[in-house]
Amino acid sequence: MEQIFLVKEDFNKLKLKVIENEGKEIIFSSNDDEFNRKVVEKLGISVLLLKEEGRRDYSKQRDSGFNQIMAREAAKKKVVIGIDLDEIVLSKEKSRIIARVRQNVELCKKFRIQMKFIGSKISKDSRELKSLGLVLGMPTGMTKKL
Repeated sequence: MEQIFLVKEDFNKLKLKVIENEGKEIIFSSNDDEFNRKVVEKLGISVLLLKEEGRRDYSKQRDSGFNQIMAREAAKKKVVIGIDLDEIVLSKEKSRIIARVRQNVELCKKFRIQMKFIGSKISKDSRELKSLGLVLGMPTGMTKKL
């Protein structure tokens, strides 16, 4: 299936691009949490790619860009949550990014949302991705579809 990457733009332009690329796997990415929520609720995207780098954690919790409200909406719309593999491998703050991804995995397990690794610079061997998914806390049913 052909993949289309879309990034944050004007909502109306994004809506037109989603409509013209209907039937393809649409991967959307943005650093704005409110905009991500609006896109998940209103547009028919396939994958929401969460960017974890550059976020600031609070004193008592991590800011992963994904919360229970977005998880509930993603479960209703059957949106897959994407993990940026390049960001994990190439980042200087790997431990914080992995901690945020693990938090997102727990939410996805709770709401039974499928997750997917997305990366362009790193080779993607299926056994390595399954192993990484298990280390991050994904259930075996979720890793079978990686």
